[in-house]
Amino acid sequence: MVNQVETAISSSKRRSGLRKYSRLGGSLFSVLTTLFLLVLLTFVIGRLMPVDPVIAVVGPDADQATYLKVKQELGLDLPVMQQFWIFLKNLLHGDFGTTLLTGRPVMEDIARVLPATVELATVTIILGAGIGIPLGVYAAVNRGRFADHAVRLIALLGHSTPIFWIGMVGLMLFYAKLGWVGGSGRLDLFYEDVVPGVTGFLLIDSLLAGDMDVFWSAVTHIILPASVLAYASIAYISRITRSFMLEQLSQEYVITARAKGVSRRGVIWLHAFKNIRVQLVTVVALSYGGMLEGAVLIETVFGWPGFGQYLTNALVIGDMNVVVACTLIIGCVFIALNVISDLLYKFFDPRIK
Repeated sequence: MVNQVETAISSSKRRSGLRKYSRLGGSLFSVLTTLFLLVLLTFVIGRLMPVDPVIAVVGPDADQATYLKVKQELGLDLPVMQQFWIFLKNLLHGDFGTTLLTGRPVMEDIARVLPATVELATVTIILGAGIGIPLGVYAAVNRGRFADHAVRLIALLGHSTPIFWIGMVGLMLFYAKLGWVGGSGRLDLFYEDVVPGVTGFLLIDSLLAGDMDVFWSAVTHIILPASVLAYASIAYISRITRSFMLEQLSQEYVITARAKGVSRRGVIWLHAFKNIRVQLVTVVALSYGGMLEGAVLIETVFGWPGFGQYLTNALVIGDMNVVVACTLIIGCVFIALNVISDLLYKFFDPRIK
């Protein structure tokens, strides 16, 4: 009898292990399939765009012989699917090719511009979540009152006002008129290349170097574009947080907690807010990913030398090596954010384990 029980337990563990590996295998297959289709669609659509990348290399005044020679060197005289097959083989060997504008390896250029966007997006999400979540909770608690209407108006303006317009107005007011913030770029020209680029994040590198002048110059340059981006993020996060909180505050357990003598603050933060943390993790993670790919307008307005501006320039000239590489990175970022969200789910809600 004991042997039968042990055999059953062992069999159950094996089945559990097989299910676990099956889920991991299915997830990995899904991720790889998604990335492959992403690369395929991006590459094919890019080749069908009415943009000639050869012109970006030789210029519009080049003769026919030079044009055809460069086109052959770039492999653009081959059928689209053959071009894609060659590109895919190079991609599997970690070779993304070279850029048309600079002639440098694509990943070398991306490694140079990506930290600027990550730094901007990180400061933005700290401001967006740090302000948007409390605002959403405050609006839900004061539903139908002046505070609620004020928060909803802020969210409405954040959604409806063009972000590039806010950026330009901010530059004219706070930089040109008042002189409170820095202008375009990440630093004043005087401080360019003063501190060594250890991490690529100027705020961190300047602190590591102990150069507070460079640090404050970086702060004055990043605070305005981050605040403009954060306004749109605050509008979205506060609206979603308000919706989640209203749903929880209408539950019976809230009435029960109040009847048992739990304070109003305790009901809001220890009970209701605790039950929306998992949902907010997804909202904040997706907002962060959206900033990494969607900061193009802000980077253009503020002359921010980041990932979005780099991708936009590549799209204009049809540089598909850069476009596909950037698309893959964006896809990997969203996959990584989803994995991190899943891990945080287990941290905030042990029942998910």
